[in-house]
Amino acid sequence: MTNNRIIKVEGFQLMDSRSNPTVGARVTLSDGSVGFAIAPSGASTGEFEAHEKRDGDNGKYCGKGVLSAVEGINNEIATELIKLNTLNQRKIDEHLIKLDGTANKSRLGANAILAVSLAVAKAAAASYNLPLYRYLGGISGVKLPRPMMNILNGGAHASNNIDIQEFMIIPVNSCCFSESLRKCSEIYHTLGKLLKEQGKATGVGDEGGFAPDLGSDEEAIELIVEAINKAGYTTDEIKIGLDVASSEWYKNGEYLLPKRNKKMTAEELIKYYEMLIEKYPIISIEDGVAEEDWNGWRELTKVLGDKLQLVGDDLFVTNTARLKKGIAESAGNAILIKPNQIGTLTETLDVIELAKEAGYSVVVSHRSGESEDTTIADLAVAVNAGQIKTGAPCRTDRVAKYNRLLVIESEI
Repeated sequence: MTNNRIIKVEGFQLMDSRSNPTVGARVTLSDGSVGFAIAPSGASTGEFEAHEKRDGDNGKYCGKGVLSAVEGINNEIATELIKLNTLNQRKIDEHLIKLDGTANKSRLGANAILAVSLAVAKAAAASYNLPLYRYLGGISGVKLPRPMMNILNGGAHASNNIDIQEFMIIPVNSCCFSESLRKCSEIYHTLGKLLKEQGKATGVGDEGGFAPDLGSDEEAIELIVEAINKAGYTTDEIKIGLDVASSEWYKNGEYLLPKRNKKMTAEELIKYYEMLIEKYPIISIEDGVAEEDWNGWRELTKVLGDKLQLVGDDLFVTNTARLKKGIAESAGNAILIKPNQIGTLTETLDVIELAKEAGYSVVVSHRSGESEDTTIADLAVAVNAGQIKTGAPCRTDRVAKYNRLLVIESEI
């Protein structure tokens, strides 16, 4: 590898799972090794995420084209990386950040920078003839993650009347990843049959979860509990997780649940969660209060932090500065990891390391706009995250990650 170097960097405008453009990148090394990566895109995005560069031409792809980001890869980024003459991932990522020159990667676009950053890592792994998880994690990357499988959608991920964005099932005592996946798949199919029997819609949301109209968010949880039992399992072995995505509701210090048109204070929301976890087998709540409601996060953690996992997504946006503040404020006890929120691989790894040092749990996550790229599956194993969110087992953009994890399990 001492004489191996980047000889070609190419960008592409590709499609994500919501039929919107996204950025792909291919990096070729002097030994012929190639790395290819595709940046994902979110719908429920945090205010502090790195900037996704779009063309804004309403005559093409409703303004969501990424040709300007691709042009940046094919010209400025390609020229600089070839000139840099190194395969040191940290140096490359630092150079990309410096080259962009903005606080949120808005000039070149975090979507362009991330695609290149991941493609470089994949090319280097290929040059070593190593799978990506082994290249990133060394001999210590050996832990398959537990799936947090989204099987029912609401909020910004579905056009129904449910306010909570994601309802997830979480196996807690399976022998291995493949068994956890099998259980989740069986429950998912059972839920589909239940909905059909009750005359409810079985169409799916952005992440593959069912998206029916229901009487309440509690009815969604009760349907999932029924599906768990009818699939032959108990709530001792299959738990439930919620992604509330409450930043979508927050305005002027209050929370307006738009689909049920109900206003609540942070204190009322926390009492609502207390009621839910007493009644149902819930072990994880994501974004229970809004990204800038620090008082709400402190209270939420004080009241519920020793009872279940409180995951910060919009709160932390895979950003070390935000996470440091959260640690100092005693806000949450877990972090969601989405590489496109920060924009480079090494920044993502730095956030994971900081979280682990502080005793925060780590959940590696997809985005609602995904592709066939499976980088997050390897990442979850490489860092021994222990948990992964990558949607329901019914769309190729989600199943690709599960299939990759099955292959990794067979190798490990």
